[in-house]
Amino acid sequence: MTILEIDCPVCGEVLELTGEDRAELEVGDAIVCENCNAEMEVVRNEGQDFEVELLGILTLCPNCHQEFDVTEEMLAAAPTVQGEGGEETSLVRCPHCQAGVELSFEEQSEDQPGT
Repeated sequence: MTILEIDCPVCGEVLELTGEDRAELEVGDAIVCENCNAEMEVVRNEGQDFEVELLGILTLCPNCHQEFDVTEEMLAAAPTVQGEGGEETSLVRCPHCQAGVELSFEEQSEDQPGT
């Protein structure tokens, strides 16, 4: 059975979809990365063509414990601050309680060993 590998646009985790999985997916359906909770929408699923688009990243607010989606628009508007470990983080606001939530993302290098 053929397995389609998709790289998560946020963390780079490889998501594997079997032919059976793809047959069940329709345009508009969502796929969630198990590693970082990024949510991607299927925008094309025709023959050999399969494409997803990032919708948001499901995040749990440490203050009110409510889940919310961090969208690309929220990230673009978020200021960056110095994180506890010295790395740059994005400071987004929880839509439920307005608490500041620091998010950091690892950049995936283009030159990965073994590829």
